[in-house]
Amino acid sequence: MEQQCRDLINTLAACMVAGGTDPNLANLLSALLGVVLVATLPLVTVILLIWVERKFAARIQDRLGPNRVGPFGLLQSVADALKMLTKEDITPAGADRFIFNLAPIIAFAVVVLIWAVIPFTPLHVGSDLSVGILYFVGVGSIGAVKVMVAGWSSNNKYALLGAFRTIAQLVSYEVPMILALLIPVMMAGSMSMQDITRAQGGMWYIFASPLAFLIFFISNLAETGRAPFDLIEAESELVAGYNIEYSGFKFGMFMAGEFMHVFTVAVLTAVLFLGGWWGPGVEQIPALGFVYLGLKTMAVYFAMLLIRNTVPRFRIDQVMNFNWKFMVPLSIVVVLVQAFLMRITTSLGLAPNEAGDFVSNLPQTIVLLLGNLAIIAVVLNMIRNRGRQQRLADEAAAAHSDLAHPAGAPAGD
Repeated sequence: MEQQCRDLINTLAACMVAGGTDPNLANLLSALLGVVLVATLPLVTVILLIWVERKFAARIQDRLGPNRVGPFGLLQSVADALKMLTKEDITPAGADRFIFNLAPIIAFAVVVLIWAVIPFTPLHVGSDLSVGILYFVGVGSIGAVKVMVAGWSSNNKYALLGAFRTIAQLVSYEVPMILALLIPVMMAGSMSMQDITRAQGGMWYIFASPLAFLIFFISNLAETGRAPFDLIEAESELVAGYNIEYSGFKFGMFMAGEFMHVFTVAVLTAVLFLGGWWGPGVEQIPALGFVYLGLKTMAVYFAMLLIRNTVPRFRIDQVMNFNWKFMVPLSIVVVLVQAFLMRITTSLGLAPNEAGDFVSNLPQTIVLLLGNLAIIAVVLNMIRNRGRQQRLADEAAAAHSDLAHPAGAPAGD
Protein backbone atom coordinates (compact mmCIF):
# COMPACT_ATOMS: atom_id res chain seq x y z
CA MET A 1 0.00 0.00 0.00
CA GLU A 2 2.75 2.46 0.93
CA GLN A 3 4.71 1.53 -2.18
CA GLN A 4 1.65 2.10 -4.38
CA CYS A 5 0.87 5.43 -2.73
CA ARG A 6 4.39 6.88 -2.65
CA ASP A 7 3.42 9.20 -5.49
CA LEU A 8 -0.03 10.75 -5.09
CA ILE A 9 -0.72 11.93 -8.63
CA ASN A 10 0.49 9.18 -10.93
CA THR A 11 -0.59 6.34 -8.65
CA LEU A 12 -3.78 7.91 -7.31
CA ALA A 13 -5.94 5.33 -9.10
CA ALA A 14 -3.92 2.42 -7.68
CA CYS A 15 -4.07 4.04 -4.25
CA MET A 16 -7.86 4.37 -4.39
CA VAL A 17 -8.35 0.84 -5.71
CA ALA A 18 -6.18 -0.53 -2.92
CA GLY A 19 -8.35 1.40 -0.48
CA GLY A 20 -11.53 -0.24 -1.81
CA THR A 21 -12.73 2.31 -4.44
CA ASP A 22 -14.35 1.08 -7.64
CA PRO A 23 -11.61 0.81 -10.35
CA ASN A 24 -13.64 2.71 -12.97
CA LEU A 25 -14.33 5.57 -10.57
CA ALA A 26 -10.69 5.60 -9.46
CA ASN A 27 -9.44 5.86 -13.04
CA LEU A 28 -11.96 8.62 -13.82
CA LEU A 29 -10.95 10.70 -10.80
CA SER A 30 -7.25 10.20 -11.52
CA ALA A 31 -7.65 11.29 -15.15
CA LEU A 32 -9.80 14.25 -14.10
CA LEU A 33 -7.20 15.41 -11.60
CA GLY A 34 -4.47 15.16 -14.22
CA VAL A 35 -6.48 17.20 -16.74
CA VAL A 36 -7.27 19.88 -14.15
CA LEU A 37 -3.63 20.17 -13.09
CA VAL A 38 -2.27 20.32 -16.65
CA ALA A 39 -4.88 22.92 -17.66
CA THR A 40 -4.59 25.00 -14.48
CA LEU A 41 -0.80 25.20 -14.17
CA PRO A 42 -0.27 27.41 -17.26
CA LEU A 43 -3.27 29.58 -16.34
CA VAL A 44 -1.88 30.31 -12.89
CA THR A 45 1.67 30.66 -14.18
CA VAL A 46 0.75 33.32 -16.74
CA ILE A 47 -0.46 35.69 -13.99
CA LEU A 48 2.96 35.57 -12.36
CA LEU A 49 4.78 35.73 -15.71
CA ILE A 50 3.15 39.04 -16.60
CA TRP A 51 4.49 40.55 -13.37
CA VAL A 52 7.95 38.99 -13.90
CA GLU A 53 8.18 40.26 -17.46
CA ARG A 54 7.17 43.81 -16.54
CA LYS A 55 9.61 43.96 -13.63
CA PHE A 56 12.40 42.49 -15.77
CA ALA A 57 11.75 45.03 -18.54
CA ALA A 58 11.69 47.83 -15.95
CA ARG A 59 15.12 46.88 -14.62
CA ILE A 60 16.62 46.82 -18.11
CA GLN A 61 15.00 50.16 -19.04
CA ASP A 62 15.87 51.83 -15.71
CA ARG A 63 12.35 52.27 -14.35
CA LEU A 64 10.32 50.87 -11.46
CA GLY A 65 7.64 48.69 -13.02
CA PRO A 66 4.55 47.57 -11.03
CA ASN A 67 5.02 48.47 -7.35
CA ARG A 68 1.73 49.88 -6.06
CA VAL A 69 -0.95 47.16 -6.18
CA GLY A 70 -0.11 44.59 -3.52
CA PRO A 71 3.34 43.85 -2.07
CA PHE A 72 6.01 44.58 -4.70
CA GLY A 73 3.18 45.09 -7.21
CA LEU A 74 2.36 41.36 -7.23
CA LEU A 75 -1.38 41.99 -7.52
CA GLN A 76 -1.02 44.27 -10.56
CA SER A 77 -1.61 41.36 -12.94
CA VAL A 78 -4.77 40.42 -11.02
CA ALA A 79 -5.98 44.03 -11.30
CA ASP A 80 -5.26 44.01 -15.04
CA ALA A 81 -7.21 40.76 -15.44
CA LEU A 82 -10.18 42.25 -13.59
CA LYS A 83 -9.99 45.32 -15.80
CA MET A 84 -10.10 43.12 -18.91
CA LEU A 85 -13.16 41.32 -17.54
CA THR A 86 -15.06 44.55 -16.91
CA LYS A 87 -14.20 46.39 -20.14
CA GLU A 88 -16.84 46.60 -22.86
CA ASP A 89 -16.88 43.69 -25.32
CA ILE A 90 -17.19 45.16 -28.83
CA THR A 91 -17.81 43.17 -32.01
CA PRO A 92 -17.53 45.07 -35.32
CA ALA A 93 -20.78 45.40 -37.24
CA GLY A 94 -19.49 43.62 -40.34
CA ALA A 95 -17.58 40.88 -38.53
CA ASP A 96 -18.36 37.18 -38.71
CA ARG A 97 -19.55 36.93 -35.11
CA PHE A 98 -19.09 33.19 -34.55
CA ILE A 99 -15.59 32.98 -36.02
CA PHE A 100 -14.62 36.32 -34.46
CA ASN A 101 -15.45 34.96 -30.99
CA LEU A 102 -13.88 31.57 -31.70
CA ALA A 103 -10.38 32.90 -32.48
CA PRO A 104 -9.40 33.90 -28.88
CA ILE A 105 -10.52 30.48 -27.62
CA ILE A 106 -8.34 28.74 -30.21
CA ALA A 107 -5.39 30.97 -29.30
CA PHE A 108 -5.67 30.02 -25.65
CA ALA A 109 -6.54 26.34 -26.09
CA VAL A 110 -3.65 25.58 -28.46
CA VAL A 111 -1.04 26.49 -25.85
CA VAL A 112 -2.78 24.54 -23.08
CA LEU A 113 -2.96 21.43 -25.29
CA ILE A 114 0.84 21.39 -25.68
CA TRP A 115 1.24 20.95 -21.92
CA ALA A 116 -0.43 17.53 -22.15
CA VAL A 117 2.80 15.90 -23.41
CA ILE A 118 5.38 17.79 -21.33
CA PRO A 119 7.16 15.50 -18.82
CA PHE A 120 7.56 17.25 -15.46
CA THR A 121 9.25 14.41 -13.54
CA PRO A 122 10.02 10.73 -14.21
CA LEU A 123 6.47 9.99 -13.02
CA HIS A 124 4.47 13.11 -13.87
CA VAL A 125 3.42 13.56 -17.49
CA GLY A 126 -0.05 14.26 -18.81
CA SER A 127 0.19 11.77 -21.67
CA ASP A 128 3.44 10.09 -22.66
CA LEU A 129 2.69 9.84 -26.36
CA SER A 130 5.09 7.84 -28.52
CA VAL A 131 4.68 10.64 -31.11
CA GLY A 132 4.94 13.54 -28.64
CA ILE A 133 7.12 15.65 -30.98
CA LEU A 134 4.69 15.12 -33.85
CA TYR A 135 1.83 16.08 -31.53
CA PHE A 136 3.63 19.29 -30.56
CA VAL A 137 4.23 20.24 -34.19
CA GLY A 138 0.64 19.46 -35.16
CA VAL A 139 -0.97 21.34 -32.28
CA GLY A 140 1.47 24.26 -32.58
CA SER A 141 0.59 24.72 -36.25
CA ILE A 142 -3.03 25.47 -35.26
CA GLY A 143 -1.72 28.84 -34.06
CA ALA A 144 -1.53 29.95 -37.68
CA VAL A 145 -5.22 29.13 -38.06
CA LYS A 146 -6.30 31.36 -35.15
CA VAL A 147 -4.33 34.27 -36.62
CA MET A 148 -5.96 33.91 -40.03
CA VAL A 149 -9.40 33.42 -38.48
CA ALA A 150 -9.04 36.50 -36.26
CA GLY A 151 -7.76 38.73 -39.06
CA TRP A 152 -10.30 37.66 -41.67
CA SER A 153 -13.37 37.66 -39.41
CA SER A 154 -12.66 41.18 -38.07
CA ASN A 155 -13.72 42.84 -41.36
CA ASN A 156 -10.78 45.23 -41.01
CA LYS A 157 -8.17 45.71 -43.72
CA TYR A 158 -5.37 46.33 -41.21
CA ALA A 159 -6.28 43.17 -39.29
CA LEU A 160 -6.33 41.19 -42.54
CA LEU A 161 -2.96 42.55 -43.69
CA GLY A 162 -1.53 41.85 -40.24
CA ALA A 163 -2.83 38.28 -40.44
CA PHE A 164 -1.20 37.76 -43.86
CA ARG A 165 2.12 39.04 -42.56
CA THR A 166 1.91 36.93 -39.41
CA ILE A 167 0.98 33.77 -41.32
CA ALA A 168 3.97 34.26 -43.63
CA GLN A 169 6.27 34.56 -40.62
CA LEU A 170 4.79 31.63 -38.68
CA VAL A 171 4.75 29.20 -41.59
CA SER A 172 8.26 30.18 -42.69
CA TYR A 173 9.92 29.70 -39.31
CA GLU A 174 8.22 26.35 -38.74
CA VAL A 175 10.59 24.87 -41.35
CA PRO A 176 13.90 25.39 -39.45
CA MET A 177 12.15 24.65 -36.14
CA ILE A 178 10.99 21.22 -37.33
CA LEU A 179 14.41 20.47 -38.81
CA ALA A 180 16.02 21.36 -35.48
CA LEU A 181 13.59 19.01 -33.72
CA LEU A 182 14.99 16.13 -35.78
CA ILE A 183 18.27 16.31 -33.83
CA PRO A 184 16.93 15.25 -30.40
CA VAL A 185 14.65 12.72 -32.12
CA MET A 186 17.61 11.13 -33.93
CA MET A 187 19.80 11.11 -30.84
CA ALA A 188 17.13 9.63 -28.56
CA GLY A 189 15.71 7.30 -31.20
CA SER A 190 12.20 8.27 -30.14
CA MET A 191 9.59 11.01 -30.58
CA SER A 192 8.37 10.63 -27.00
CA MET A 193 9.34 13.66 -24.92
CA GLN A 194 9.76 11.46 -21.87
CA ASP A 195 12.17 9.19 -23.78
CA ILE A 196 14.10 12.22 -25.07
CA THR A 197 14.42 13.51 -21.51
CA ARG A 198 15.59 10.14 -20.18
CA ALA A 199 18.15 9.86 -23.00
CA GLN A 200 19.83 13.06 -21.70
CA GLY A 201 20.65 11.54 -18.33
CA GLY A 202 24.32 11.32 -19.24
CA MET A 203 24.66 14.39 -21.48
CA TRP A 204 22.37 17.24 -22.46
CA TYR A 205 21.80 17.63 -26.18
CA ILE A 206 22.80 21.29 -26.11
CA PHE A 207 26.43 20.15 -25.78
CA ALA A 208 26.18 17.68 -28.66
CA SER A 209 24.36 20.09 -30.99
CA PRO A 210 24.47 23.75 -29.90
CA LEU A 211 23.47 24.82 -33.42
CA ALA A 212 20.24 22.84 -33.26
CA PHE A 213 19.52 24.50 -29.92
CA LEU A 214 20.10 27.99 -31.37
CA ILE A 215 17.99 27.26 -34.45
CA PHE A 216 15.13 25.95 -32.29
CA PHE A 217 15.45 28.91 -29.91
CA ILE A 218 15.50 31.58 -32.65
CA SER A 219 12.71 29.93 -34.65
CA ASN A 220 10.48 29.89 -31.59
CA LEU A 221 11.19 33.57 -30.95
CA ALA A 222 9.68 34.17 -34.37
CA GLU A 223 6.85 31.69 -33.73
CA THR A 224 5.84 33.51 -30.55
CA GLY A 225 6.06 36.94 -32.23
CA ARG A 226 8.56 38.29 -29.72
CA ALA A 227 11.19 40.93 -30.50
CA PRO A 228 13.07 41.22 -32.75
CA PHE A 229 10.41 39.28 -34.71
CA ASP A 230 7.39 41.18 -33.36
CA LEU A 231 6.02 42.13 -36.78
CA ILE A 232 2.66 40.98 -35.41
CA GLU A 233 2.52 44.19 -33.36
CA ALA A 234 3.96 46.63 -35.88
CA GLU A 235 2.00 49.64 -34.60
CA SER A 236 3.59 52.09 -37.02
CA GLU A 237 2.41 50.02 -40.00
CA LEU A 238 -0.57 47.90 -38.95
CA VAL A 239 -2.01 49.68 -35.89
CA ALA A 240 -1.81 46.48 -33.78
CA GLY A 241 -1.93 43.58 -36.20
CA TYR A 242 -4.53 40.86 -36.61
CA ASN A 243 -6.19 41.43 -33.20
CA ILE A 244 -6.83 45.17 -33.54
CA GLU A 245 -10.64 44.79 -33.36
CA TYR A 246 -10.64 42.74 -30.15
CA SER A 247 -11.38 44.33 -26.79
CA GLY A 248 -12.05 43.34 -23.21
CA PHE A 249 -11.60 39.75 -22.15
CA LYS A 250 -11.18 38.46 -25.72
CA PHE A 251 -8.15 40.71 -26.15
CA GLY A 252 -6.95 39.50 -22.75
CA MET A 253 -7.14 35.89 -23.97
CA PHE A 254 -4.86 36.74 -26.89
CA MET A 255 -2.38 38.35 -24.51
CA ALA A 256 -2.55 35.47 -22.01
CA GLY A 257 -2.04 33.02 -24.87
CA GLU A 258 1.07 34.92 -25.97
CA PHE A 259 2.60 34.90 -22.49
CA MET A 260 1.77 31.21 -22.07
CA HIS A 261 3.23 30.42 -25.49
CA VAL A 262 6.54 32.04 -24.60
CA PHE A 263 6.76 30.14 -21.31
CA THR A 264 5.72 26.88 -23.01
CA VAL A 265 8.49 27.32 -25.59
CA ALA A 266 10.97 27.81 -22.74
CA VAL A 267 9.74 24.57 -21.11
CA LEU A 268 10.04 22.67 -24.41
CA THR A 269 13.56 24.01 -24.96
CA ALA A 270 14.53 22.81 -21.49
CA VAL A 271 13.00 19.38 -22.14
CA LEU A 272 14.53 18.86 -25.59
CA PHE A 273 18.01 20.29 -25.11
CA LEU A 274 18.69 20.87 -21.38
CA GLY A 275 17.77 17.51 -19.91
CA GLY A 276 14.28 18.45 -18.72
CA TRP A 277 13.69 17.12 -15.22
CA TRP A 278 17.11 15.44 -14.96
CA GLY A 279 19.20 16.44 -11.95
CA PRO A 280 20.92 15.09 -8.81
CA GLY A 281 18.67 12.88 -6.71
CA VAL A 282 15.71 12.93 -9.09
CA GLU A 283 15.61 9.14 -9.34
CA GLN A 284 15.29 8.84 -5.56
CA ILE A 285 12.96 11.85 -5.15
CA PRO A 286 10.98 12.29 -8.41
CA ALA A 287 9.36 15.52 -7.17
CA LEU A 288 12.76 17.22 -7.57
CA GLY A 289 12.11 17.07 -11.32
CA PHE A 290 9.69 19.99 -10.95
CA VAL A 291 12.49 22.07 -9.42
CA TYR A 292 15.11 21.20 -12.03
CA LEU A 293 12.73 21.71 -14.94
CA GLY A 294 11.61 25.03 -13.45
CA LEU A 295 15.16 26.32 -13.05
CA LYS A 296 16.14 25.39 -16.61
CA THR A 297 12.93 26.86 -17.96
CA MET A 298 13.48 30.16 -16.17
CA ALA A 299 17.03 30.39 -17.57
CA VAL A 300 15.66 30.08 -21.13
CA TYR A 301 12.72 32.38 -20.35
CA PHE A 302 14.94 35.16 -19.01
CA ALA A 303 17.16 34.87 -22.10
CA MET A 304 14.06 35.47 -24.23
CA LEU A 305 13.09 38.47 -22.09
CA LEU A 306 16.60 39.91 -22.39
CA ILE A 307 16.45 39.71 -26.19
CA ARG A 308 12.95 41.19 -26.27
CA ASN A 309 13.95 44.26 -24.28
CA THR A 310 17.32 44.95 -25.91
CA VAL A 311 17.09 44.09 -29.63
CA PRO A 312 15.21 46.38 -32.04
CA ARG A 313 12.51 45.12 -34.40
CA PHE A 314 13.46 43.79 -37.83
CA ARG A 315 11.72 44.75 -41.05
CA ILE A 316 9.49 42.11 -42.62
CA ASP A 317 11.85 41.65 -45.59
CA GLN A 318 14.78 41.16 -43.20
CA VAL A 319 12.79 38.60 -41.22
CA MET A 320 11.94 36.55 -44.30
CA ASN A 321 15.40 36.82 -45.84
CA PHE A 322 17.00 35.72 -42.58
CA ASN A 323 14.81 32.63 -42.52
CA TRP A 324 14.93 31.43 -46.12
CA LYS A 325 18.48 32.49 -46.94
CA PHE A 326 20.16 31.61 -43.64
CA MET A 327 18.11 29.62 -41.11
CA VAL A 328 16.67 27.02 -43.49
CA PRO A 329 19.95 26.21 -45.32
CA LEU A 330 21.82 26.12 -42.00
CA SER A 331 19.28 23.78 -40.41
CA ILE A 332 19.46 21.40 -43.38
CA VAL A 333 23.26 21.31 -43.16
CA VAL A 334 23.14 20.71 -39.40
CA VAL A 335 20.74 17.77 -39.78
CA LEU A 336 22.81 16.16 -42.55
CA VAL A 337 26.14 16.61 -40.74
CA GLN A 338 24.68 15.41 -37.45
CA ALA A 339 23.19 12.29 -39.06
CA PHE A 340 26.48 11.54 -40.83
CA LEU A 341 28.55 11.94 -37.67
CA MET A 342 26.13 9.81 -35.63
CA ARG A 343 26.46 7.08 -38.25
CA ILE A 344 30.24 7.31 -38.09
CA THR A 345 30.35 7.17 -34.27
CA THR A 346 28.03 4.15 -34.29
CA SER A 347 30.26 2.35 -36.82
CA LEU A 348 33.36 3.12 -34.74
CA GLY A 349 31.72 1.94 -31.52
CA LEU A 350 31.67 5.43 -29.98
CA ALA A 351 27.91 5.54 -29.50
CA PRO A 352 26.84 5.51 -25.83
CA ASN A 353 26.02 2.10 -24.40
CA GLU A 354 23.95 3.57 -21.58
CA ALA A 355 21.99 6.82 -21.85
CA GLY A 356 22.51 7.81 -18.22
CA ASP A 357 26.29 7.30 -18.20
CA PHE A 358 28.31 10.52 -18.64
CA VAL A 359 31.56 8.74 -19.63
CA SER A 360 29.75 6.58 -22.18
CA ASN A 361 28.18 9.66 -23.81
CA LEU A 362 31.40 11.70 -23.90
CA PRO A 363 33.07 10.32 -27.11
CA GLN A 364 30.00 10.82 -29.31
CA THR A 365 29.30 14.23 -27.78
CA ILE A 366 32.85 15.41 -28.54
CA VAL A 367 32.60 14.26 -32.17
CA LEU A 368 29.21 15.93 -32.66
CA LEU A 369 30.38 19.12 -30.96
CA LEU A 370 33.44 19.31 -33.22
CA GLY A 371 31.13 18.92 -36.21
CA ASN A 372 29.01 21.84 -34.97
CA LEU A 373 32.11 23.97 -34.40
CA ALA A 374 33.28 23.23 -37.95
CA ILE A 375 29.91 24.37 -39.33
CA ILE A 376 30.09 27.54 -37.21
CA ALA A 377 33.60 28.29 -38.54
CA VAL A 378 32.46 27.87 -42.15
CA VAL A 379 29.36 30.02 -41.62
CA LEU A 380 31.32 32.81 -39.92
CA ASN A 381 33.86 32.78 -42.76
CA MET A 382 31.06 33.03 -45.33
CA ILE A 383 29.48 35.93 -43.44
CA ARG A 384 32.85 37.70 -43.24
CA ASN A 385 33.47 37.27 -46.97
CA ARG A 386 29.96 38.47 -47.78
CA GLY A 387 30.47 41.53 -45.58
CA ARG A 388 33.82 42.29 -47.21
CA GLN A 389 32.30 42.07 -50.70
CA GLN A 390 29.45 44.36 -49.69
CA ARG A 391 31.86 46.86 -48.16
CA LEU A 392 34.05 46.90 -51.31
CA ALA A 393 30.97 47.36 -53.47
CA ASP A 394 29.80 50.28 -51.31
CA GLU A 395 33.26 51.88 -51.43
CA ALA A 396 33.38 51.50 -55.24
CA ALA A 397 29.93 53.08 -55.57
CA ALA A 398 30.97 55.96 -53.31
CA ALA A 399 34.18 56.53 -55.31
CA HIS A 400 32.21 56.51 -58.58
CA SER A 401 29.79 59.06 -57.12
CA ASP A 402 32.68 61.32 -56.06
CA LEU A 403 34.19 61.20 -59.55
CA ALA A 404 30.87 62.00 -61.15
CA HIS A 405 30.21 64.88 -58.75
CA PRO A 406 33.54 66.35 -57.49
CA ALA A 407 33.46 68.32 -54.26
CA GLY A 408 32.90 72.03 -54.87
CA ALA A 409 31.70 71.56 -58.46
CA PRO A 410 28.36 73.20 -59.29
CA ALA A 411 25.50 70.77 -59.65
CA GLY A 412 24.41 70.22 -63.25
CA ASP A 413 20.92 70.69 -64.56
